[in-house]
Amino acid sequence: MEIFMGKIKFVVPNTAEEVEFFVLEETQISDVRYLLVAEEEEGDSTAYILKEIAADQEDAVYEMVEDDTELAAIGKIFAELMEDTAIEYEK
Repeated sequence: MEIFMGKIKFVVPNTAEEVEFFVLEETQISDVRYLLVAEEEEGDSTAYILKEIAADQEDAVYEMVEDDTELAAIGKIFAELMEDTAIEYEK
């Protein structure tokens, strides 16, 4: 499955609510795909790192990365990929 940069819809499992994020960047590490998504395409915005946990040819299931060690490691990779963008971390 190929992720296209732009807006992507996610469905929140507990509420079935649809949420849209902008995909800013993606990377794959050890056969695990990660997405850097944000609420806004440009400017200051809250961003999240999502980890693919299941996929088929049409759909994928992602969860937010919450483990501090994994978040720091993947965040560093995204910071390098997006060198012209300032990334700040919040816990």
